[in-house]
Amino acid sequence: MYKFRDMKNIEFVIDKSTKTRYAQINLKKVAKYSDEELEDLMDVLVAEARKHDEKIPLAELEKQLKKEGKL
Repeated sequence: MYKFRDMKNIEFVIDKSTKTRYAQINLKKVAKYSDEELEDLMDVLVAEARKHDEKIPLAELEKQLKKEGKL
């Protein structure tokens, strides 16, 4: 499993408030990674980007999706 700040071949661009804004990935160097490793990397980046998003209980999400006809 990757640690967000310890990933090699990735640089993080932060703004004045020290919030991460961009991840620069060296594609030539990460090309040697397996598809599974790249998928794990993307999962970590998405999870980190969404860590402050509003959390809702699964039951509430299911109810909302059923109401919208998506489940």
